[in-house]
Formats: sequence, structure tokens, C-alpha cells
Amino acid sequence: MKGIILAGGAGTRLSPLTKVTSKQLLPIYNKPMIYYPLETLMRGGITEILIITAPDRAGDFLRLLGSGRELGAKFTYEIQDKPEGIAQAFIIGENFVGDDSVALILGDNIFEDDFSQAIKGFKTGGHVFAKKVPDPERFGVVKFSSGGIAEQIVEKPKEHVSDYAVTGLYLYDNRVVAIAKNLKPSVRGELEITDVNNVYLQAGELAVSTVSGAWLDAGTFDSLLEANLLIAKREGSAVL
Repeated sequence: MKGIILAGGAGTRLSPLTKVTSKQLLPIYNKPMIYYPLETLMRGGITEILIITAPDRAGDFLRLLGSGRELGAKFTYEIQDKPEGIAQAFIIGENFVGDDSVALILGDNIFEDDFSQAIKGFKTGGHVFAKKVPDPERFGVVKFSSGGIAEQIVEKPKEHVSDYAVTGLYLYDNRVVAIAKNLKPSVRGELEITDVNNVYLQAGELAVSTVSGAWLDAGTFDSLLEANLLIAKREGSAVL
């Protein structure tokens, strides 16, 4: 399995912090933010990783991470000229993915859980991870049947569907590239990862697991602060 970290976009919700650097390079306690999704992938044995960045930030990532050799990995870089949805990552990364399965993680997502077993045990289809949240309307949300089986994933629902949001780690077999290329943009003008998930779900090939530990989408000031406090506590900071 290969890995993709999507670290493009302008990070406008964190302006003015992101006027001079990428959101994914902001510090989370003692490391740049991107180190945490990197650790999630590498803990699962993924060492070939594509990092997708915005055009004006590529040099910053290259200076920080280089070839990946120092971390025991091999990094490849691609540019996302214009952010047009999470699923666009598979089109940008088509040549990198090749004939392999792939794990995609968002560059601003920080997890407490260890996904090693899920990554190493992945065979075919798709596998996503849901977390109960207080604001599900901000995310793709899993609709469950009365028996607890995932029936549908709804993007940013206006009406309550469930409290379980799909987090920013996605495992897919090689078919995901063709699926992404056949998607039509949503009303937001984006290639939605929710549409990818529903293709697998409708085929009966999407596993949905729940996340037990903390999950942070560190794209707002509050979640950025929460992420810093979480990692500081984990690292045993004397300040806390």
C-alpha cells in the first residue's frame, strides 16, 4: 500500500497565520502539523508517500521533509494547482499509485488511534473511519440502519442524519483512481470523497470502523489550540 498526504489549499480559516506558511506546516506542540499524518501512515508500514501541496508552498515542504530518507521513507511531491475536492488527490496521484492500493490522509488530521492493523490487514474495497462529533453538519456523515449497518454517507447534511462523521483517513484498493476520474463535480464544484465512498458502499465493499481516541481536524483556531494541548499532554509537557 502507498500513501498520499493531501496538504494543499490556502488555509484561509487560519489567516493570518497562513499568509506566510502552509497550514500543514504550522506547529503542533513540538513538530510541524504534517508530521502527525506522516506518523499515522508510517506506523502502518507505509513508506512510499506522495505529498500533494499548493504551488507556492512546495519548496517549504521539500526543505522540511526532503526525500524522506532521514525518516526511513521515500517521498514524492505533486502540485495541486487549484483545490477541487479531496478525491482530486487520486487523479493527481494516478502515476504514483500505479497498481497498488492506497491510503489517503488529510494533512491537517491528527489521530490518537493506531491504525496499523487496519492498514496492514487491508485487502480490497474501501475502509473509512467514523467518529462521533458534536457538529456533524460540517462533515460527510454516515447514515446507519436500525441494525447499525452503514447505508449511506451524506456530505454536510442540513438535516440530522447521525452524529458520526467520516474522518480524514481513507483506505482504498486500486479502483479508486478510475472511480475518482469518473466523478462529476458537486454543486460546490468539487470532486467529493463522499461520492467515492458511496460507490464502494453501494457495491457492498466499504468497511466503516469507529474511532475511539481523539480526532482533530486542525483547520480552525480552536481545533489548532486543542491539537497543541492534546499533543503537549501526550508528550508530558511540564506546562500542563
